[in-house]
Amino acid sequence: MTSQIFSNIYMNEFDQFIKHKLKIKHYARYTDDFIIISADKEYLKNLIPLIQNFLRTELHLELHPKKVHVTRHNRGIDFLGYVILPEHIELRTKTKRKIPKKIKKAVSLYKNGKINELALHSSLQSYLGVLSHSNAYKLSQEIQNKFWFWLKE
Repeated sequence: MTSQIFSNIYMNEFDQFIKHKLKIKHYARYTDDFIIISADKEYLKNLIPLIQNFLRTELHLELHPKKVHVTRHNRGIDFLGYVILPEHIELRTKTKRKIPKKIKKAVSLYKNGKINELALHSSLQSYLGVLSHSNAYKLSQEIQNKFWFWLKE
């Protein structure tokens, strides 16, 4: 949690730049991930060097070259483990694959006495919380069923 807090403090200057200097209306950021939404593709492309320059000179940060995308919103916006589409939110495929593996590992740690029951159930609830923010009801049910199966085997 402290890294998120420190990130928010450090990136506040960037938020101010985006909102007040560039006057961007549709902007969201969580720690070091951010999205800007606009109907004007050229406008977005023109923002990239301005943002790169600010981050480099003021915060000594660099944009990851493989993580800057200008795309149509109807293809989905990949943000924080989700793909945000116009009508709904899906869990990123990579995240869908990771969650069952991580829960199975937590069950194994519990069975080997490395974590207690509270930590095990907290882990499960955390992942179910992630799923609750997307169209993942079926996956959530499958994971809960597997959890109880793994716990009893």
